Amino acid sequence: MTTNHSESTNHARSAVHASFVIERLMPATPAQVFAAFAEPEAKARWFVGPPGQWKKLVRELDFRVGGRERVSGAFANGTVSTFDCRYHDIVADERILYTYDMLLDERRISVSLSTLQLRAEGAGTRMHYTEQVVFLDGYDDGGSRERGTQKLFDQVEAWLRGQPVA
Repeated sequence: MTTNHSESTNHARSAVHASFVIERLMPATPAQVFAAFAEPEAKARWFVGPPGQWKKLVRELDFRVGGRERVSGAFANGTVSTFDCRYHDIVADERILYTYDMLLDERRISVSLSTLQLRAEGAGTRMHYTEQVVFLDGYDDGGSRERGTQKLFDQVEAWLRGQPVA
């Protein structure tokens, strides 16, 4: 077991489990939806924090089994958020399975297992996303992770439609 000594010891140690599912019909083929997650230039267009409230600091994407993704940005108040991901299973145009840590400044607030599944449906793609998350050491999410993920998927959908990402 690795201990991150940079974390504050002022927080009560805890692990609170949660999960959520998001399902959407996306206005594109499975290949186009998959590319939105797999291609660095595409993902950089929609996988961003709130405009005017978040500034990108780091963006790295090595999209392959065993590859990593890291996105870090600073909010207006100076807090730095970091998404640190490892890809475990990728089936082109069908499935992406990954784990990720979320950090605020240097504090790890959660660890997640995420599964994105894609299936052709009519003229679009049925996107089924499941996240199993453990919130750490007193971090109280209050549903913001699911709302934030919904917002990111709104941005994917806007990008797929050729609309500006809000």
